[in-house]
Amino acid sequence: MKLGEVCLLTGDVVRLAKFYKKLLGIENGSSDPVHQTIIAEETMLTIYNDGIKRPETGSHIQLAFTVEDVDREYVRLKELGAKIASPPASRPWGARNMSFFDPDGNLLFLRSFPKEK
Repeated sequence: MKLGEVCLLTGDVVRLAKFYKKLLGIENGSSDPVHQTIIAEETMLTIYNDGIKRPETGSHIQLAFTVEDVDREYVRLKELGAKIASPPASRPWGARNMSFFDPDGNLLFLRSFPKEK
């Protein structure tokens, strides 16, 4: 069994999709206000408005993206105006990670695994 899709439910697909397109450096060619697939590889990242009004506080999902250099991404996210939850820090298990919020308040993590010298 494989995980086939991660779907973020939102009341504003265009706004949230625009954020993820900038974050991931992807253009999907869509401005659909109801449903957009951002990543369509082995596991899809989809943003969808199912018509249910949700409070814009609290997060019920956390996503982690692996990047080459978390410190470089931290600078880029600050320039994009992202709300940072925790700046880059090295972890005992070898990863270097940070966290921030998307426009709907979902907590996201970026992590990198520094190469040994």
